[in-house]
Amino acid sequence: MAKALDEQAQMNDKESLSFEERLGLMADREMTEREDRRLATRLRKAKLRVSASVEDIDSRHRRGLDKSLVMSLAACEWIKGRQNLIITGPTGVGKTYLACAMVHKARLMGHSAIYRRLPNLLGEISIAKADGSYPKKMAAYAKARLIALDDWGLDRLTREQSLDLLELLEDRHGLKSTLVAAQVPVEHWHEIIGDPTLADAILDRLVHSAHRIQFKGESMRKKYSTLTKEDQKA
Repeated sequence: MAKALDEQAQMNDKESLSFEERLGLMADREMTEREDRRLATRLRKAKLRVSASVEDIDSRHRRGLDKSLVMSLAACEWIKGRQNLIITGPTGVGKTYLACAMVHKARLMGHSAIYRRLPNLLGEISIAKADGSYPKKMAAYAKARLIALDDWGLDRLTREQSLDLLELLEDRHGLKSTLVAAQVPVEHWHEIIGDPTLADAILDRLVHSAHRIQFKGESMRKKYSTLTKEDQKA
């Protein structure tokens, strides 16, 4: 508000404004700056892997991407409805970008949202068990309106990791939304999880209330590479 007052002092026509109008401008400035700071904090805490936005998603290439569905999901009604989102497809087709764009959009709309690579998240949980911060860590994960788990299924899970994942999803089931981005198709997730009972429980909490986006085609990294074939051979 002090900055706004200084700016008003430099205005040539400030005398034409009433006291109430000048006070209103100062209050508006304060509200705007507070919201900007809150947004910056939310985006920093999200720890996005890439800077992404829904509006910049490339829909020109044939990747099986339904732009109308993406824009519908960008309204974040699925988050308000406590539903999930599963994004699958080959490596390099844009799963991470889309996941980060959804987290970014959720943050812009005021939802608390976290992005993590699943291997990193499981590592954080393991460390939290060792240093005594496990309850606090799990409570933070459970509190977020949206948590995005990228690189799902890169490695087969141990039984302990599967139990940790189930605990995470159980705390969120029916209460908050979870986004999963995976190269492995959903029908092969049982193989990744290993234990049939745990696999059934995990999929039950994810799949039945989930929207699905399935990418197809070759890697976008290959399409946008600046290297020539000769450079690549070199």
